[in-house]
Amino acid sequence: MTSLPGDSDSTGSLPRPDAAEEAQPLVCASCGTQADGPRPTWTCSMENGTRHYLCDSCARANLRAIEGRLDSAWW
Repeated sequence: MTSLPGDSDSTGSLPRPDAAEEAQPLVCASCGTQADGPRPTWTCSMENGTRHYLCDSCARANLRAIEGRLDSAWW
């Protein structure tokens, strides 16, 4: 099977962030909590081409909506 250019699984399902985006601290899209360092347990959501991050508490509170792939406007 032949893959089209840019249609590869080697980069994962989300586009890689650029250096400027990586340098900014994470802020929860729901409650506004700011991460003071790396947060491997935070949830990343891609909505309309924009990354949204959720802290542990907000991700737990909205787990069913996230797994159901509802837009954040619904929860």
